Amino acid sequence: MTQPRPPAQHAGQPTRNICFLYIAQAHQVAHSLSAAFALARQRPDVVVTVAATSAAVLDYARRIAGQSGRPPIAWQLLGPGFLRALAGARGAPPKVPMLAANAGYLNSFDVIVTPERTTAALRWMGVRRPKLVYTQHGAGDRGGPFEPRLRRFDLVFAPGAKQRDRMLAEGLVQAERCAIVGYPKFALVQQLGPPAPRLFDTDRPVVLYNPHFDPRLSSWPRWGLEILRTFSRQSHFNLIFAPHMRLFEGRTVGAIDALAPYVGHHGIHIDLGDSDAAFDMTYTRQADIYLGDASSQIYEFLTRPRPCLMLDAHHADWVGQESYRHWRFGPVLDGIGDLIGDIGRACRDHQQFAAEQAEGFRRTFDLSGEPASERAAAAISRLAPAKANLASASATRGMVIGKELSGV
Repeated sequence: MTQPRPPAQHAGQPTRNICFLYIAQAHQVAHSLSAAFALARQRPDVVVTVAATSAAVLDYARRIAGQSGRPPIAWQLLGPGFLRALAGARGAPPKVPMLAANAGYLNSFDVIVTPERTTAALRWMGVRRPKLVYTQHGAGDRGGPFEPRLRRFDLVFAPGAKQRDRMLAEGLVQAERCAIVGYPKFALVQQLGPPAPRLFDTDRPVVLYNPHFDPRLSSWPRWGLEILRTFSRQSHFNLIFAPHMRLFEGRTVGAIDALAPYVGHHGIHIDLGDSDAAFDMTYTRQADIYLGDASSQIYEFLTRPRPCLMLDAHHADWVGQESYRHWRFGPVLDGIGDLIGDIGRACRDHQQFAAEQAEGFRRTFDLSGEPASERAAAAISRLAPAKANLASASATRGMVIGKELSGV
């Protein structure tokens, strides 16, 4: 296999090389790319490379760069091609084999920034040189992301106090290795401009149904098709069906027979991850009501308080559990026999939950001060100080030590 070329060097000056690495699906890109743009603009001594294992993901990142003023970024599609081919047009290549195939190239960087915890496997592949930064790719409550691989990262970001405090309490990170930076995805969405035009030609309130991919948590296996059927037979609400893209990973709407009756329905819009709108908060910004189970997108929806309904399809023991904190933001349904009525009541009773929603959003996102993209870039930058500064610091330290020794 032909390895990618080592990172470029700026002519005539020492260079730091920082890689923003994407080994999963496109939905993770927005959680760190704005920091790459900020870093590339802040640090002329740094070569920022965006590397991806999927051509579709790399193309998506480049489109965003084009909308963000074309920051000075290097782009790298990682091979080998046969691993990319295993994923097809819409999926992600196998992560661990891709990391192993590119370990030598990745070891040439000073810092690797990733929204994907699997990247921690680089350490047991012998990749020791780069500092590893984990940005997270969501701000939800689900317990899965709070796991031991976090200990392998040199720096872990948190969007706010909620995630930081939980990671510290569970012993997954040390305080000095955790930085609250806000939510870089918000910064990126602001750079992309105003939301797209509304999706429907009627003024009916819009419900976003956003089921999770994990069958142990998701409402889709038990209730999903019945929810679509219910919306197709009523005239009170429009529906955006935009599940977590891993629910139907690699499949298109047309390839799923069960969805056929709802494709093209005038009151139902379906996106399984086929468009940029699935990743850039188009749907969470346009919806009036949130209907979901375990997805972190509920927090992106709550940039302003609005009605939410939680779907308990598994008889969860959720009261008082950190992993279900977001279920305090609206009624929790253990059945969908009167779904349209329940949505109407949630809208009428929303003020009962508005204060809880606002407090949950505040603890989840630290949005004070400078933009999250700048804060994230500054935190990464501290792991890669300018080489000239390093030489100066080393010389100064040598002078101090020499002075101390001479005085003994």
